[in-house]
Amino acid sequence: MKNFFTQTKAIKALTLAATVGIVTTLAACSNAADNSSASVDEVKTEEVATASSSANQALAQQLQGKPVVVDIYADWCAGCKKIKPTLEALKKEYGSDATFVVFDVTDKAKIKESEAKAKELGLSDVFAKYKAKTATVAVMNPATGEVVELFQKNQNKADYVAALDTTNKQISN
Repeated sequence: MKNFFTQTKAIKALTLAATVGIVTTLAACSNAADNSSASVDEVKTEEVATASSSANQALAQQLQGKPVVVDIYADWCAGCKKIKPTLEALKKEYGSDATFVVFDVTDKAKIKESEAKAKELGLSDVFAKYKAKTATVAVMNPATGEVVELFQKNQNKADYVAALDTTNKQISN
């Protein structure tokens, strides 16, 4: 009988450990409580204001003249995999009319590389703020450093197109 209780306790402990592991992975893939895609307007308007005010500087010279699309990506992130086809379609459509920057946060080495790249491009504030929120995409005005639109797990291409068009209008004025 003792052996039965010992096995039952071991099974319960393993089940608890597996559950904690799954929850941790989901939480790491940014905002696991909300698996629906949304723009930040629907989720947290405050974040856009904070991101805009912290990045009120023009971005690096090589980013000037066209909208900048910043993608926070990780190989292990399910949300990143879901939005990847949409972002690839945008890259094909906007190719030379927008700059696409991917910050890979898959592991410590990739994070370090992305951090250096962010510093070089004048995107350190944005990277620092969103590096823990994978499947986040920011459409930015390079002249002001403003985050025009922030998306999380959003697969809707039309939303990105609208944000890119708005940013293009801002740049033209």
